[in-house]
Amino acid sequence: MNSKGIEVIIAAEKDSTLQKIGTKVIQNERLLFDEGVYLFEHASLPYVGALANWKRESLHGNKTYFNKNFHIEPTNVCVFSCKFCSYSKLYAHKEEGWELTVDQMLDIVKSYDGKPVTEVHIVGGVHPKLTLTFFLELMRAIKAHRPDLHIKAFTPVELEYMFRKAKVSVEEGMKMAKEAGLDSLPGGGAEIFHPEIREQICADKATADQWLHIHKTAHELGMHSNATLLYGHIESFSHRIDHMERLRQLQDQTKGFNTFIPLKFRNSNNEMSNVPESILLDDLKMYAISRLYLDNFPHVKAYWPMLGRDAAQLTLSYGVNDIDGTIDDTTKIYSMAGSEEQNPAMTTAQLVALIKQAKRAPIERGTLYNVIKDYSTVEVAENEA
Repeated sequence: MNSKGIEVIIAAEKDSTLQKIGTKVIQNERLLFDEGVYLFEHASLPYVGALANWKRESLHGNKTYFNKNFHIEPTNVCVFSCKFCSYSKLYAHKEEGWELTVDQMLDIVKSYDGKPVTEVHIVGGVHPKLTLTFFLELMRAIKAHRPDLHIKAFTPVELEYMFRKAKVSVEEGMKMAKEAGLDSLPGGGAEIFHPEIREQICADKATADQWLHIHKTAHELGMHSNATLLYGHIESFSHRIDHMERLRQLQDQTKGFNTFIPLKFRNSNNEMSNVPESILLDDLKMYAISRLYLDNFPHVKAYWPMLGRDAAQLTLSYGVNDIDGTIDDTTKIYSMAGSEEQNPAMTTAQLVALIKQAKRAPIERGTLYNVIKDYSTVEVAENEA
């Protein structure tokens, strides 16, 4: 959308506060906390959608990124008991879960030999017997086998526990992880930072300050990372903005975040099954306001295994410019929580088609957004990996 078009939409808005916010957006002025909350409370979806789409297109044009990746989930046994989690088994019931060895995980990596994947994403439960030493060995083994494979691994929840058990500081532990082959951090484990909510839904795991400190340390070591927010449960709009405000402040300091990923709460098979899920209109509004408030995050991603591919496609008109990757049915975290995507996998051809149907330009990227291939003018073979 051109500047003229968005100016007409802003001028037609009857709410003077929303008009003022819209003007700030197109003048690249930072939104204040109360303005972020006001957008959630008072703005229509078409209005925030138009602003977010204008912002997205001014930054990225029609480019929409995806990558060729796969996940390894070392275990779903976990010492923590997050109420929203449908994935983990408490250690007391560990026989109901799984626990992979280094050799088993290396076999998964080897199964992609000769295939054009660029990233392995490693996250799982926090198992008391899977130590820092164990995971350092895993990363060294992966790098020895396939040095060019980018390892994006471990949430601060996993890392904080590993470092504490190993009796090393965050700074020492992150340095050891980087030397063993860790390339970047995913965004998970953030949930909601505000203690009012965090203490109700995940009281026993890493705090907001610990999460932010680990990402800050990674950034100071030259690593990049992502950030998430779990929305659509018992949090208020001000809790969402508080969360984004803390991320925005850290990004001002370090410039180390690549991507923000809103994660929709799913209510199957967990202790919060009584909480209804958000409707699509609210999902789209969450993505749009994320784009507007997080003015220093270059990318906003819709994680399609969580949202479903049809809804993820819609988000491309509401501020989103990244749709994650091929996945190859290697994650169970959201399928176990009731996502529409029970066996999440898309071929390159399917991802490219999904992006093109939304009138966007599909760009295959590396983890750090280096362009690997522009598919916008290329026909993709159905069997392309």
